[in-house]
Amino acid sequence: MISVTGVSHDLGGTMVLHDIELEIPKGKVTALIGPNGAGKSTLLSLIARLARHRTGRIMVDELEVGVCASNALARRLAILPQSSEIAPRLTIAELVAFGRYPHHLGRPGKHDREKVAEALTLFDLDPLAQRTLDTVSGGQRQRALLAMIFAQDTDYMLLDEPLNNLDIAASRSLMALLQRLAQEHRRTVVIVLHDINYACAYADHIVTMKGGQIGPQGDAETLVDGRLMQDIFGTDAVVHRIGGRTFVAV
Repeated sequence: MISVTGVSHDLGGTMVLHDIELEIPKGKVTALIGPNGAGKSTLLSLIARLARHRTGRIMVDELEVGVCASNALARRLAILPQSSEIAPRLTIAELVAFGRYPHHLGRPGKHDREKVAEALTLFDLDPLAQRTLDTVSGGQRQRALLAMIFAQDTDYMLLDEPLNNLDIAASRSLMALLQRLAQEHRRTVVIVLHDINYACAYADHIVTMKGGQIGPQGDAETLVDGRLMQDIFGTDAVVHRIGGRTFVAV
C-alpha cells in the first residue's frame, strides 16, 4: 500500500498541496482526477521522490520514501512522467532494457534479458523491437515506455497522463492493458487522467483532487454523479449508469 500522511508542498513559495492524507490500495488501478493545477502530478512526483516533500510522511509498503535508499525505491516503484527526454535513435528493445537497470546496475544477465523479452511480448512490441523511436507512432512509443516500466518489475507503477496525444483506439488499448496488469500481474497502477470516462471504465478506485487537496474518492458507481462534476470540475454533466458501467456526458 502507498500511504501519504500529512504531506504539504510548495513550489516557489506557493502552496500546491495541503495536508494530504491518502491510502492507495494495492493490486488495483487507482485514477487521480481533477482540474488543471489540482496537484495530481505534484503528488505523483513526491510519491516517486522526483521531488522531496517537506512535511509529512510517504510510505510505500515498509519503505519511507523520504529516507530509503534510491535503489530500494526503484525496485519497488516505477514512474512514467508526462514528458521523457529519450534519445530518438534508441531501439525499442534498448529502451525497454533500461527498465532493468535498478536490478543489474550495469551488468545485465539472463534473467534481465528474459524480463525484457516478456515485456516486449506483453506489449505487442516484438515486431518493432529493432525499430528506433523516431520511426514509430506516438501510440507505439507510449507502449514502449510502458514496457520499460513493466520490465522494471516493480509492485507499483505511477503514470502521469499517459494518454496525452493518443487517439481513442490507442487510449482504450493502453487502459485495457493497464487493467490487465493489475488483474493478472498484481501490479498496483496509479494513473493521472483528465478524461473521467476512462477513469470510470478502467479504474477500480478513483481519487479526486482540487486546489491541492484530496476530495471524495471511491469506485465510479458510488462516487461519480452530477454534484461531483460540479464540485470538482465546475461543470454541469449528466451521468448515466448502463449495464453496471458509468458514463459522463458534459
